[in-house]
Amino acid sequence: MMNHFLTDTEMASLVEAIKIAEDHSSGEIRVHIDSTAEDDFAKKAFAIFRSLEMHLTKERNGVLFYVNFEQHYLTIIGDEGIHKKVKQTFWDNLHDEITSEFANENYYKGLKDAILKTGLELKKYFPVVGENINELPNDISFS
Repeated sequence: MMNHFLTDTEMASLVEAIKIAEDHSSGEIRVHIDSTAEDDFAKKAFAIFRSLEMHLTKERNGVLFYVNFEQHYLTIIGDEGIHKKVKQTFWDNLHDEITSEFANENYYKGLKDAILKTGLELKKYFPVVGENINELPNDISFS
């Protein structure tokens, strides 16, 4: 998958950031990069959330960063378990921070910082109890 916004090294580093963010939490974080030109991105983001089976985690604490760089679209979807715990202002502020970095073409920094902040938030509400099973892959998905 050709990506003009992130290098292969940066994408590998984002996968590592996901591992770090999930290390002390039962939460699951995914990044999906869409390069289609569809116009209903919100609908597509929720479809991707389901296709990645993020709604099937034990504690319903999956978080998806859905990005379409070309169309300047970003949404963050938190499953019902995390959404019940984390206030909407956290997600709104995180979204603003990411889009501010994106506006300055700091795509990698925007996503990495957001992933790590999400990990800290997940750790507050979903600390590891017993074995920390990685329920979902950490890789970046594409469409």
